[in-house]
Amino acid sequence: MTVHLVKLCVGIDRVDDLRAWQEKRLEALARMGKVPELCHKTKQMPRRRVEVLDGGSLYWVIKGFVSARQRILDLKKTTQQDGTPCCGIVLDSNVVETRLNPRRPFQGWRYLKAEEAPPDVSLSNEASAEIPPGMREELRALRLID
Repeated sequence: MTVHLVKLCVGIDRVDDLRAWQEKRLEALARMGKVPELCHKTKQMPRRRVEVLDGGSLYWVIKGFVSARQRILDLKKTTQQDGTPCCGIVLDSNVVETRLNPRRPFQGWRYLKAEEAPPDVSLSNEASAEIPPGMREELRALRLID
């Protein structure tokens, strides 16, 4: 049974900012000759590793709302820059916007049951596809659109 993780996205104001930051990170890793993968480091390894790797995603809380998700490709043991052991959450580069779901601040990450995860935002209808991304996020934050 799939389980997801939810984590605060500190220092990011919008989903587009997250995408831009991650693109720059991948480019920097490629320039340094390292494997260009998105590996978010966190202190604790999830004990429910098998369930997370069974199609789980990392749901990002941006400005108090779960706003986006990325599929988790792997959970691996790694180290921080100071040599402290930690967990590396390897993420797919595709950032999928979700319906906004309010979430109070917390430390670290939390499990998120699949049935409680917010649905992805569909840009299939023409009206929402024509709205610029920044404006779309503001309208979602005001709960004027999904």
